[in-house]
Amino acid sequence: MPWWKYVSNRFLTALENRAFRLRLSEFHTGYRAFRREVLERVNFVLNSDGFVFDQEIIAQVVAARFRIAEIAVPTRYFPEASSASFWASITYGLSILVLLARYVLHRRELLRTRRFDSLRGRYTRLAPPERVAARARS
Repeated sequence: MPWWKYVSNRFLTALENRAFRLRLSEFHTGYRAFRREVLERVNFVLNSDGFVFDQEIIAQVVAARFRIAEIAVPTRYFPEASSASFWASITYGLSILVLLARYVLHRRELLRTRRFDSLRGRYTRLAPPERVAARARS
């Protein structure tokens, strides 16, 4: 991996840790595993089909207040380790910056977006108040 990709990954990881209030060692390498409940609650259907999907679902998991655990995997940085072109890498980095801005604005309630609302929470809000009260009594 070229030095500029390594530096960019470290920089983006620091920003993501700050925005999501996490302490993950790396956001751009490794595998993701999710419990069924997580996938039923986050609105991942609205996410990108590209590389930024990983960061989008992490933002949704954090917004839904699920716990995230990290299992470290060895990361190897060498020239052939990354096949993404320079422009694809720039697009990826900018997409992450936009995602982080949207997430922080959503968290501070300055810009609400369905992407970060849990599906269960939205369906509960859509129910008429009298139906919710009736369900609570039963």
